[in-house]
Amino acid sequence: MLITLLALVGVGGSAAFSLTRTPEYSSSAQVFVSVQGSDSVADLAQGNSFSQNRVKTYAALATSPIVLAPVIAELGIATSPADLAKRITASAPLDTTLIDIKAASTDPSEAANVANATAQSLANAVEQLERPTSAEAVSPVRIEQVRQAGIPGAPDSPNVPLNVALGLLIVLALGVGIAVLRETLDNRVRNERDVEGITSAPIVGGIAFDKKASERPLIVQVDPRSPRAESFRTMRTNLQYLNVNQSSRTFVFTSSIQGEGKTTTVTNLAIALAEAGSRVLIIDADLRRPRVATYMGLEGAVGLTDMLIGKVNPVDVIQQWGRAQLYVLPAGKVPPNPSELLGSRAMRDLITLFEREFDFVLFDAPPLLPVTDAAVLTTHAGSAIVSVAAGYTQKSQLAGAIAALETVGAHVSGVVLTMLPTKGPDAYGHERYGYEYGYTDADLDETPAKAKAKAPKRGLSVARATKRETVG
Repeated sequence: MLITLLALVGVGGSAAFSLTRTPEYSSSAQVFVSVQGSDSVADLAQGNSFSQNRVKTYAALATSPIVLAPVIAELGIATSPADLAKRITASAPLDTTLIDIKAASTDPSEAANVANATAQSLANAVEQLERPTSAEAVSPVRIEQVRQAGIPGAPDSPNVPLNVALGLLIVLALGVGIAVLRETLDNRVRNERDVEGITSAPIVGGIAFDKKASERPLIVQVDPRSPRAESFRTMRTNLQYLNVNQSSRTFVFTSSIQGEGKTTTVTNLAIALAEAGSRVLIIDADLRRPRVATYMGLEGAVGLTDMLIGKVNPVDVIQQWGRAQLYVLPAGKVPPNPSELLGSRAMRDLITLFEREFDFVLFDAPPLLPVTDAAVLTTHAGSAIVSVAAGYTQKSQLAGAIAALETVGAHVSGVVLTMLPTKGPDAYGHERYGYEYGYTDADLDETPAKAKAKAPKRGLSVARATKRETVG
């Protein structure tokens, strides 16, 4: 895109520059320099050598005031010899006694007249300068005009095709250089290749960027037919194949820094898992900036922190969400020592309890680089899944997050790429496939009444559920 944009700017700029310039015409005259002498071969050879040696001097003389002042007087041009000299060029072809005089002007007739008058004035000036001191002597050098300057039919400049081509070549070279430099210096994670260069953990999901994500974070519930909702179902399938050799289905969702979409990811994934018939518990373990309860519309004043200090039992604070077997444990009050609570023996005992009662236990944990909460929690839980925002997270940040987990011996089960672009070379490509095949006619004919019946049951405590569904 950068190269294409610069190419368009270069073509447009050079074309505009060329078209706005005043056309300039040029015309050329040519004179022949010879030496007058005897007809002997020796004299002719000597005269020819003399002419070739002097012709460069005469060419330089063509733009001097002694030559141009008579031209200005003859043609009546309102200019000075110095300004007129800027519009005249005189050159002598190699190994010849010819001088080409070229004049430029915005008036084609004036260009021809100036070139012819300069040629004649040069002949007169050379004759005066080369004439011996005696009164009756004649100049040994003779300059004769051999080509008259004609009136040009087309402007010599600006050359629009040439200028456009040069402008295009220059900006293309500049664009390629900037693109290569940007690619070399860009330290952000943009695609799967960047992730694979940092960690061997598999990529378990790719979530496209949605500018309305903050308005509808629970996309699986709000718009289940959207491609973005389908990406969470794909992630659900991939998650079922992780840790196949381990009985634990406890995952800590974290990220390198804040703002990478981990809370949105874990909440939508939990809904997708519950829709598939799994018994799921989502725990807000971000004891610094808890948001799960807000996203899911539940009361979050009492929760995990109260359980860890022994004030309440799990059955009192775990709330059921929706019609499926999805349960939510809010964070509760923000404590002064989050890391210590998450790394406590009470936390380890709760994880053991939850793993017996639920098919999947999903923790929403803080970012890894600012605080150590997620790393400490992962040592007790099964493994971690790291969210990485494409085009936002730097490679060094992701490497630091992976290193923080590996330092404490925590296992990284996978990586989720979030905020993937919908256009460009790194675009999210799942929308190429159709999703209609996954829905029945009853789903497509859903009435508002049916949709209302499917609305989540907010605030339903496990204590109100059947004894078979209670925890602990």
